[in-house]
Amino acid sequence: MMKSYFMGIDTGTQGVRIGICDNNGNIITSHQKQWGITYPEFGWAEQNPLDWWEAISDTLEKCFKELTEDQKIHIISCCVCSTSSTVFAIDKEGTPLMNAMMWMDARSKDEMKMINETKHPVLNFCGQETSFEWMIPKAIWIKKNRRELYDSCFKLVEQLDWINFKLCGNLSSSICNTTCKWNYVSSMGGYQRDFFEEIGFEDFEEKLVTHVDKIGEVLGKIRPNIAEKYGINKEMLIVQGGIDAHMAMFGLDVLQPNKIGIIMGTSFVHLCLSKEKPDIAGVWGPYDSAVVDGMWLLEGGQISASGLVNWFRKNFHIEGEGNNSYAKLIKSVEKVPIGADGITVLDFFQGNRTPYKDALAKGVIFGLNLKHTWEHIYRAIIESIAFGTNNIIRNYEEQGYHIDTITACGGVTKDKVWMQIISDVTGKKIIINRDTQAGVLGCCVVAASGTRYYNDFDTAASNMVKPELVIVPNYENYQKYKRPFEKYLKLYENLKDMMHE
Repeated sequence: MMKSYFMGIDTGTQGVRIGICDNNGNIITSHQKQWGITYPEFGWAEQNPLDWWEAISDTLEKCFKELTEDQKIHIISCCVCSTSSTVFAIDKEGTPLMNAMMWMDARSKDEMKMINETKHPVLNFCGQETSFEWMIPKAIWIKKNRRELYDSCFKLVEQLDWINFKLCGNLSSSICNTTCKWNYVSSMGGYQRDFFEEIGFEDFEEKLVTHVDKIGEVLGKIRPNIAEKYGINKEMLIVQGGIDAHMAMFGLDVLQPNKIGIIMGTSFVHLCLSKEKPDIAGVWGPYDSAVVDGMWLLEGGQISASGLVNWFRKNFHIEGEGNNSYAKLIKSVEKVPIGADGITVLDFFQGNRTPYKDALAKGVIFGLNLKHTWEHIYRAIIESIAFGTNNIIRNYEEQGYHIDTITACGGVTKDKVWMQIISDVTGKKIIINRDTQAGVLGCCVVAASGTRYYNDFDTAASNMVKPELVIVPNYENYQKYKRPFEKYLKLYENLKDMMHE
């Protein structure tokens, strides 16, 4: 039987990664290219959308050069995932009229505050509040502060919308992005006009891409000029994707309740699904049908994770270049006992995303004395990130949502010592799959679903995602970690008022 192939395009904060896999989930070629970020003012972060397209084009060319002609013409479909909300204005031809305001761009904090003060019922579907990271505060900021541009532009779009448009010529927004970042609620009929009127965005239908497609729905065929340029199948379909972290759920095969997928990188994102709408505080969501139709998405997160390792390595001048310095850090952890000889670190170096949702929370290194070394501090940092993950899981479970297993992806999964600590602290098994490019693979799983090869997401994921390693918790260590974890919780409670001063 002739193999079929599927393409995933993962456009992240730092750059693009493109992979092409067969119907068994084997990635046969993968390349990446980075792009830059500019910071025009304090709290602002921008990218040039044309840099994205240049990088995507270069990366596509590298991938296609490694395929045979037969493989290229048997690429059935392509799916994209992107950062969110990374927002900019375009004209009718799709030409960018401004640099993109990146998801991390914080200039719309006042708009965020104004929206949250409405206490509108629509906020019950996104964790009771919006964020400056999201589309609607950014759109209102553009309306208030760049009015001439706002009035003259055709649409305000996200990175995902624009890349799909560049690939197939059709503008559509993803239910993943709109539900999680645009206050779209399927069970309430979509957008709530009274909400948008109350926040001063009454013309939202004119300026947003309000046509919404579910993940996996066909947006169109690849543009003929792109097919001709690379010698690929002119009938190749472009199907709707979503937010990069959320699309990784398909590449992790965590599409059933009680499985949590954790994307472990600079920050950690914790994602799981529920068949019923749960009443859980301290999470983002529950989001209605944002990933899988008819299921509720729950989202947790730690802003500072492996980013803390980079901070420590830089500021404590750990000797060695590149991987050598990381190897030294990994080795140092095993020299220090559980609990880091009394040091407790709070990992809130950029605030706390969940379960406290405390933007003013601060990082803390507590319990130092003259016997301690940099190795003790580093172990305490690693443990604090594990404690943060455990605190998120604890928040789920104390409110009635049980977690059976963790499936992880991202750069942190390469550090097996750290992964064992996370397993020991949480008391949960951690599954690491054969291919840790969960964003790319997740896009390929979606591209292969919907009768394009497999009938549904579950069947595609079970055939294309291969578990490789299971890390089992050491229950003796699990007991030892209980006291340091309680100290971690108590330290925040005792210091949070000072943090807010």
